[in-house]
Amino acid sequence: MSENENNSNALLQLQAHYNSLRASERKVADYILNYPDKIIYESIKALSEKANVSDTSVIRMCKAIGYNGYHDFKISVAQSIVAPQHQIHEEISDDDSISDILRKVMKANVKAIEDTMNFMDTQLIQQAVDAIANSNRLEFYGVGGSGSVAMDAQHKFFKYCNYCIAYSDPHMQAMSASTMKKGDVVVGISHSGNTKDTVDNLRIASNVGATTIAITGGLKSPITEVCSIVLPVVAKEKFYKPEPMSSRLAQLSIIDVLATGVAFTRPDDVLQSLQKTRESITSKRY
Repeated sequence: MSENENNSNALLQLQAHYNSLRASERKVADYILNYPDKIIYESIKALSEKANVSDTSVIRMCKAIGYNGYHDFKISVAQSIVAPQHQIHEEISDDDSISDILRKVMKANVKAIEDTMNFMDTQLIQQAVDAIANSNRLEFYGVGGSGSVAMDAQHKFFKYCNYCIAYSDPHMQAMSASTMKKGDVVVGISHSGNTKDTVDNLRIASNVGATTIAITGGLKSPITEVCSIVLPVVAKEKFYKPEPMSSRLAQLSIIDVLATGVAFTRPDDVLQSLQKTRESITSKRY
């Protein structure tokens, strides 16, 4: 964190600085102090709307009490009010056995996939499949845990598309996005939808005419504002966990659906490509 690294209770920090805040910043503080359990799940846009202030006022308040920004502050609030074991997994308790952990983790993963499937609009899936199938160039952007999902997508799609690559480095994303054209497609992966680098680089791609697709759990997050197609992930997983679990599996499942849909738009070509890739690795197996 920032200056408040040694102060684990963000709410006490907010109360201590309350009288020194500007009027608009106090509106934000009032909402946070009244509903701390809600704000840890809300985007900066959602919070600013509920506090009836600008996004800038939210950021300014966070910095006024010593945080780098809203995300930094929100994580600190979560650490203040969420039980430590729930920061590892929402369903796990201190006295759970390994059998309990097995059952709870697996059930959470299955539920995330089922909930995502039931919530998904098939028309959006079709739009994404059509855009990818007709693309000249296909790229996947993700950082951190989402970067591994992007790499999995590249592994699947490079057999089906003319050009496909995944970037987890934000600078490479930015440079590549700036060279895209109409007819190209970028898929951004972010469970929170608040990852600044991913959002910024999708905006670059969108501005030069590429079709942008989001795979995200943040349906009112910044990533949805820069993407023409939004594919929602429904998972109980919370943003403050250090590593994604069930949401990652739902993301991978969406990638599988898209890849299968694209493959069936040109089955003959895909089967030939699959045969070639199988033959190319035959000598690498015992």
